[in-house]
Amino acid sequence: MRHIYIDWIWSAVGIVWLAAAWASKRAVRREAAASRLLHMAIMAAVFALLFPELPFVGKLPVGPLVWRFAPDSPVIAWTGVVLTVAGCAFAIWARLLLGANWSSSVTVKHDHQLIRKGPYAIVRHPIYSGFLLGMLGTALELGEWRGIAGLVLAFVGWGMKSRREEDFMAAQFGPAYTDYQHEAKALIPFIL
Repeated sequence: MRHIYIDWIWSAVGIVWLAAAWASKRAVRREAAASRLLHMAIMAAVFALLFPELPFVGKLPVGPLVWRFAPDSPVIAWTGVVLTVAGCAFAIWARLLLGANWSSSVTVKHDHQLIRKGPYAIVRHPIYSGFLLGMLGTALELGEWRGIAGLVLAFVGWGMKSRREEDFMAAQFGPAYTDYQHEAKALIPFIL
């Protein structure tokens, strides 16, 4: 049971991201292209797994990954939709608060600011946290093992990217960032 709402939610996220990208500051330091390409490849695989109906291609056959881990139930599907909305809303809140400091790649911006309020008081990487929650909801609504595989890949990809960001932020903000690391977990509140 695929809800069109899931597709609408992720499409809305894409529109917000595109619109907000125009207001980004100029980068003064950027990650290497190879690490950026690796992250992009991982995320492309994630979205191919989470969104099995690809335009002009149709449903990708992926063997046992199309087996169900959850029954095809309206309660489970709607729980997935609610988790997707909650996660994407959290990520959008973080993205809007980050403002012109945001970049799709790991960077330090001109006049970069360390944001520690709102969702950034809960976790250091709330955009990734929100998207992971949204992807958990999408995987639950999908109900197939491909969704879990996509979620695991996303966790690995954003885990790698967040460590690069941590290095950049520690170099930029020094002890202020070290203090922040002790005050807020990276991706999962109170846990990780």
